[in-house]
Amino acid sequence: IHYGEDIMTKRKHIALRGVAVMAALLLGLAGCSTGSSGESEAGGDKNVTLGAVDGWTDMTSTTAVLKAVLEQNGYTVKVTKLSDNTPLYAGLESNDINVLSSSWMERTHKDYWIRYGNKIEDVGVWYQGAQNFLAVPDYVDVKSIPELASKAGEFNNTITGIEPGAGLTQTTQKATIPAYDLQDFKLVTSSTAAMLTELKTKIDAKEPIVVTLWKPFWANQTFPVRALEDPKNVYKPENLHTVANKEFAAANPKVVEMLAAFKLTDEQFAALEDSVVNEFGQDKEDEAAKAWLEKNPDVKDTLTKALTG
Repeated sequence: IHYGEDIMTKRKHIALRGVAVMAALLLGLAGCSTGSSGESEAGGDKNVTLGAVDGWTDMTSTTAVLKAVLEQNGYTVKVTKLSDNTPLYAGLESNDINVLSSSWMERTHKDYWIRYGNKIEDVGVWYQGAQNFLAVPDYVDVKSIPELASKAGEFNNTITGIEPGAGLTQTTQKATIPAYDLQDFKLVTSSTAAMLTELKTKIDAKEPIVVTLWKPFWANQTFPVRALEDPKNVYKPENLHTVANKEFAAANPKVVEMLAAFKLTDEQFAALEDSVVNEFGQDKEDEAAKAWLEKNPDVKDTLTKALTG
């Protein structure tokens, strides 16, 4: 894949898809939001709309788990996949999206929380110790971010990033680059999928590349990459939260109880992502989540009890 053409093509695709999705949110999703689901537990019309950024597997994997449990208990669940976090949080504010299974609200998504948080309820932490970072392939002789400053040319003066609206992108651009004097680098944004494609291309060719990455994320186990040391602690760790529209939460207390009960360990999430990404593959999150739940009956039982108890 030609790098320049690939990034530009994906940018155009993302922009067009974002417009289409926002139009759908405005015109077609209201019937799946609290307008109907707000009375779900009292009236029996159990509708829930979950949102996720396509390619962010902490969102898509956990969304699939919650969807499976809800559907197994009589709920009708719609999953809205978006290209970036901006329309996702806007959808949460308007209640076109009822629930986000994985919010990086403490740091990475803090700007969204400041902007939209008055309409969104923090239900609880499902994963502790998430982390953003810059990474290079393990064959690259760079161990820490400060070392990059004198080696910009080796990396074609490029940090390969993800979605332009991602909190990781904003932190890298506004904090990491100035903190470590990386002005000779340009942060090239596109999408998570495009970043991973470029990462694989460079690794296959044994060429240098520096990318924005995070954990928990399956790519850390699939690709031979090394997180660069961050002595100034620009990328501080944070916890991942499950959040819901406040109006939806008030009308659906049992769903909120289930969301609050949702907790995963490193081992559980690693197995879930492996099932979603490697065992079942693209667009088969539902099958992967159901198979994972059968292997993790304690999680299934905890969520079911909270939802129906």
